[in-house]
Amino acid sequence: MSTDSPVLVWFRDDHRVGDNPALSAAAASGSRVLCFYVFDEASEGVRPLGGAARWWLHGSLEALNEALQRLGSSLVLFRGPATSVVERIVAGTGASAIYWNRRYGAAEIAIDRTLKQRLAARGIKAQSFNGRLVHEPWEIVNRAGKPFQVFTPYLRAAFARPAAPPLPSPERLAGGAWPASLLAEAVALPDLSLEPAFPDWAVGLRKAWRRGEPAARERLARFLDEGLKGYAERRDRPHLEGTSRLSPHLRFGEVSPRQVWHAVLGAAARDPSLEQDAKKYLSEIAWRDFTHQLLHDHPHLPERPHSSRFEAFPWIEDRQALRAWQKGLTGYPIVDAGMRQLWQTGWMHNRVRMIAGSFLVKHLLADWRRGEAWFWDTLVDADAANNAFSWQWIAGSGPDSAPFHRIFNPVVQGEKFDPGGDYIRAYVPELAGLPPAFIHKPWEAPPAMLRQAGIRLGETYPEPLVPHGPARERALDAFRSLRRLDPESRMPSASLS
Repeated sequence: MSTDSPVLVWFRDDHRVGDNPALSAAAASGSRVLCFYVFDEASEGVRPLGGAARWWLHGSLEALNEALQRLGSSLVLFRGPATSVVERIVAGTGASAIYWNRRYGAAEIAIDRTLKQRLAARGIKAQSFNGRLVHEPWEIVNRAGKPFQVFTPYLRAAFARPAAPPLPSPERLAGGAWPASLLAEAVALPDLSLEPAFPDWAVGLRKAWRRGEPAARERLARFLDEGLKGYAERRDRPHLEGTSRLSPHLRFGEVSPRQVWHAVLGAAARDPSLEQDAKKYLSEIAWRDFTHQLLHDHPHLPERPHSSRFEAFPWIEDRQALRAWQKGLTGYPIVDAGMRQLWQTGWMHNRVRMIAGSFLVKHLLADWRRGEAWFWDTLVDADAANNAFSWQWIAGSGPDSAPFHRIFNPVVQGEKFDPGGDYIRAYVPELAGLPPAFIHKPWEAPPAMLRQAGIRLGETYPEPLVPHGPARERALDAFRSLRRLDPESRMPSASLS
């Protein structure tokens, strides 16, 4: 039954109208629905978005507003500390209720908890929902009722638990007029300055991506039709379209993980030959849930190592080497291709993220937080949980991490996952003239071959920043010093995979 007081929907990284529990609850209330977004870089502990994520946010909010307008409502934008802004919106609209989907960072949880307490004291309903994960952090636990710290048993438990079906989009929203006093506080999307002006570094991002819920649905449909079959094998080949590339759409909630989960299950049900590929892909969705559980339980993950012994790790502060890594000028083609793909498109293939991350942390002995910060600024899918946990995983300092002594050989990794050098040719074109036998190690190519390919090492393409063998030994020595162990005691031999 309709009431005179409106209800509010506060959008936060859930920029869609399909399977949006907060929006569905508001629509079901029978009241007028007012939708808003708060751009908050002022609240204590809230981390400002990086440049690439800001760029994505602009298009995502634009698409969300268009979707809401088609339903009879619209999206009003505000800027400022969320607690005070939301309280003014509730008071100014005379809303009887506010709905939102939950977030899992410590600062965001604190904001939401404060608001719920203050609004409840005024008799205003504030209700939150799971609109971000398949299973919330407290839902997947071990037999002792404790959160899992290791992914494999978490995955088994996640597969054993049914995933709630996605909700349909509301057919219609009863929109309403905003008070003039609040509209005076609202900001226009261009005024948030989310997209670059000069220099316009987002040209490559625009070529690579379409933002918004319709684009997310199209990408999911294309993946089911063209990418799911063979995913388990193709996903590690960076030169192939072997992944879904849904990560930025999931990051901004333009598609929900439940929508993806059930769409993949449905495809496998229709074609049983897809079962193993579907299972592998769904494990990646479960991994995303797992990282959010870890962030929820260990909110320090983006700032400090989970393993306290890594507080004393002898990282090397080499700004020149860090800059070479950021620019894709390390002299290792697979690393450089990944870093250039990141700069050009705002995204990097997951296998190459591991190779490039390992190189920074272990070959250059740079603090993993340097890499985490660079990815936060340059990835369109930069996510507080996945980004921080992935870097701690690479560094060996996080829960359920790869051990530090697992040191990737970038040449071997390149030859294994990009055997023909197609990925390197796409992003390191100065090496395009080299055959597969030398494109991953141009320093071993005969001088005549380098001349014929137009390559002058140290000029047109850099020599390796560090040789692999000595860099590997230096990294192992640093780890030994941290552990105060004899080189031969209790430490397995390093992986060269």
